[in-house]
Amino acid sequence: MSAGKLIRVAMTAAVVAIAAFAGWQFWNYYLLSPWTRDARVLADVQQVAPDVSGLISTIHVRDNQAVKKGDLLFEIDPERFHAALNLARANVTMKAAALSLAQENAKRFLTLQREDSPGLSAEAGERMQTTAAEAEAALNVAQAEFNIAEINMRRSRVHAAVSGYVTNLTAVAGDYASAGRGVMALVDSDSFYVYGYFQETKVPQIQEGAPAQVELMAGSVVLDGVVEGLARAIANPDDAAGLLARVDPQFSWIRLAQRLPVRIKLEALPPNVRLAAGMSATVVIKPVR
Repeated sequence: MSAGKLIRVAMTAAVVAIAAFAGWQFWNYYLLSPWTRDARVLADVQQVAPDVSGLISTIHVRDNQAVKKGDLLFEIDPERFHAALNLARANVTMKAAALSLAQENAKRFLTLQREDSPGLSAEAGERMQTTAAEAEAALNVAQAEFNIAEINMRRSRVHAAVSGYVTNLTAVAGDYASAGRGVMALVDSDSFYVYGYFQETKVPQIQEGAPAQVELMAGSVVLDGVVEGLARAIANPDDAAGLLARVDPQFSWIRLAQRLPVRIKLEALPPNVRLAAGMSATVVIKPVR
């Protein structure tokens, strides 16, 4: 075999070996390195619900509006609550007058008893003391009902519990709002995070506190983050409770490595970056230094 032919064979073998090594490294990176394209931006979404029921009289926000904590979102017609408050106030006044009369009668009886006035019995004195005690208890009940009426009046005005964005607003003035049922959704602007779904073969390489890079599909913006933790349980296919993260298999006809959710805390966002819950992203986790 000539020298030139030997050189060509050697070069071909070297190229094949380099390609095989590169392919093996790429396969290991794909299979074992902690990265995923299956990631999503999430946020805490508050279901804004009134504590009292009634007709919505005014809505003070519009869809997708930014609001601050404490801003007034909507009001429930206060007419019924005003009437209930006035009724409770009048009841307190009436019970207070009844208590004053009962206490005066009991005090008068004790005075007459000390003076040995005729016609006074111990039984009558006990009845007066009992009447005064019952009047005091009735006043306490009336005062509690007045406090409840005041609370209901205040809570007919619903304020934002967090700063964020009103989203998917469909309620209008005149709708009936039921206590405990959501009227609008409020996305907490300070709660954005990323959930990356990693194959279980990559989980041993993921450590809490490790730095992470999050590349948004929207504009290919790269954000810095930190691994907060790994979900320690996911829902079984027949789990109906809904308390665990549900990770459906990508293919039902073949057994693949399960995907586990990893929560990524986002660091300070660059200026002009707008996040929305549901955005897609790619996550790469780096080793802890």
